[in-house]
Amino acid sequence: MNFEKTTEKESHYNHLEKMTINEIITNINTEDKTVPLAVERALPQIEALIEIVVKKLKDGGRLFYIGAGTSGRLGILDASECPPTFGVSQDLVIGIIAGGDTAIRKAVENAEDSHMQGWQDLEAYHISSKDVVVGIAASGTTPYVISALEKCNTENIVTGCITCNKNSPLSLKSKFPIEVIVGPEFLTGSSRMKAGTAQKLVLNMITTTTMIQLGLVKGNKMVDMQLSNNKLVDRGVKMIMNELNISEEEAQNLLQKYKSVRHSIEQYGK
Repeated sequence: MNFEKTTEKESHYNHLEKMTINEIITNINTEDKTVPLAVERALPQIEALIEIVVKKLKDGGRLFYIGAGTSGRLGILDASECPPTFGVSQDLVIGIIAGGDTAIRKAVENAEDSHMQGWQDLEAYHISSKDVVVGIAASGTTPYVISALEKCNTENIVTGCITCNKNSPLSLKSKFPIEVIVGPEFLTGSSRMKAGTAQKLVLNMITTTTMIQLGLVKGNKMVDMQLSNNKLVDRGVKMIMNELNISEEEAQNLLQKYKSVRHSIEQYGK
């Protein structure tokens, strides 16, 4: 099967240093506009992965993201936003990055080249066949991620991936590959740009859709969100007011009593 690393191909633009600021940002914007269309072409793959993620999580499993560099950071970002947004445990969606937490802020030399560390990092969470592991790598060639998925396959753990090259080694190791082909970057090889944007869009879809399917959204509202700051408390009060058609004071009293938008709505009048 042919494999061409389009994420590394020469940019369609040259002499970037001679461009004006307006020319640079206009050209970046032109390239960025193509990303949602590339994601659209991958919707059947995205749907297939989400279906198995929902099934596994309903059965008590967990969702793991594993990646290196930008890809790893994006996985951690998506995982870290699930508890405050949907009120789920920190242990339901877990992001792992090559090089550990240090690599979130600072590149760790050669971390992505290890053929053993990825699986060892997963093992630290006592991973099992109840779980799903999604490898994230724009290139689809990262050894840390590929070797982790290889081992998952031998342990009967469902595997998926998000990559931006067609028929990559990572895709071939994944039971549920997602390939979002965004083409060459504006800055040659800088996959934190279009590829990173594509990965973020897909991650948004995976967790948001999964949490809706798990019953953690009511109407279009985040009724299980953590009330961790004044903005979110105010949002919660407005949700309760609109849902129950009551005054702001009544909504505030309910929220203060039940500490949850969902519980406030469910317990009203009881």
